[in-house]
Amino acid sequence: MIMNRAVFLCLMLLSILSPSAAWAAETQLNGANTAWILTSTALVLLMTLPGLALFYGGLVRKKNVLSVLMQCFAIGSISSVLWLVVGYSLAFSEGNAFIGDFSKMMMHGITKDGLSGDIPESLFMLFQMTFAVITPALIIGGFAERMKFSAVLLFCAFWLLAVYVPVTHWVWGGGWLAQMGVYDFAGGIVVHITAGTAALVAALVVGPRRGFPKTPMVPHNLTMTVTGAGMLWVGWFGFNGGSALTASGDASMAMLVTHISAAAGTLTWAAIEWKKFGKASVLGAVTGMVAGLGTITPASGFVGPGGALVIGISAGFVCFYATLYIKHKLHIDDSLDVFPVHGVGGILGTLLAGILSATTLGVFSGYGFAEGITTMGEQVGVQLIGIISTFIYTAIVTYVLLKIVGLMTNGLRVSEEAEVNGLDQTDHEETGYNL
Repeated sequence: MIMNRAVFLCLMLLSILSPSAAWAAETQLNGANTAWILTSTALVLLMTLPGLALFYGGLVRKKNVLSVLMQCFAIGSISSVLWLVVGYSLAFSEGNAFIGDFSKMMMHGITKDGLSGDIPESLFMLFQMTFAVITPALIIGGFAERMKFSAVLLFCAFWLLAVYVPVTHWVWGGGWLAQMGVYDFAGGIVVHITAGTAALVAALVVGPRRGFPKTPMVPHNLTMTVTGAGMLWVGWFGFNGGSALTASGDASMAMLVTHISAAAGTLTWAAIEWKKFGKASVLGAVTGMVAGLGTITPASGFVGPGGALVIGISAGFVCFYATLYIKHKLHIDDSLDVFPVHGVGGILGTLLAGILSATTLGVFSGYGFAEGITTMGEQVGVQLIGIISTFIYTAIVTYVLLKIVGLMTNGLRVSEEAEVNGLDQTDHEETGYNL
């Protein structure tokens, strides 16, 4: 009898204490997760500085290499400051369905011990900052070699606040797309569709480089480009794997599918060129790699290895022919193929995330649909809403911003003389090579 009473009292005590214990466990910093996101943050920053800078720098003509490197570093700096001052607050504070509020401006109320989930909120803010850095930096490929440095800085600053921040809130900050159940694990909508669409609009508004498409404008240093591409591939493990926000099976699977898609994109693009032109180019191989990486990004937390293989192959085919169509059929001078690789890849990957996340596809199965969604048709419908709304919003706001910046800087383009001489000399009075 005494034993039974003791057991009963112990059970009562556990029932009282267990919610408090669970709550304490949930709010306790997780060292493993924190270490992984610290690492991922460094990897994502590596993607821009120096990865994207070298990738883009090698693709332009040698008279413009420093201008591209400078633009990447300057955008990285401006984006970081704006993210601290107001960007993070508007993206990730509660606000409403379309935009956050100003409660976390300058990290107000965020201490070094404050948590976001089970990692420091300062770390979550920094991790998200690296995404805010690379997205506007991607856009410069659309107008490379012909926009004034002052216009680049103003446009990217305004665009970060007017486009990137609201869309981030829609998808990752609890906004209206998140409430619908949209799937975008690491930035297919937030990063690639917004950047790709903005680059396309900018290429149209600014106009083609002088001599395009008749004058050959070949990359000046493919060694630099391949070096940057390698950094992008490695950095993308932090981009996608880090978006799990845990050191877990979710992160490791996201890294695995990222690698598979990149490899499949590389091989597919190279195979198409080999068959079509008789040779597989180095430029084509690294472009296919980026297409595979950009396309898996939105789906990386929701699909398995089989689905990743499908996505990578699809990225190679679709992005290859999109690049040919935009440049050779439409004659749009998206200088470094931002829209056909990142924009089209982001759209394709976002759509395929709704299909390949299904659990009934055998070896191509994923890990299920969003909460409250029971069929593939419903998930694909939500994905389409995310794609279309983001494309339209980004295109309109980007166009308006370019027109405003053009008025502020007395035109977006450099002079004809400056374009002929190169932006390294005219904007920075420096030369990339003194050999």
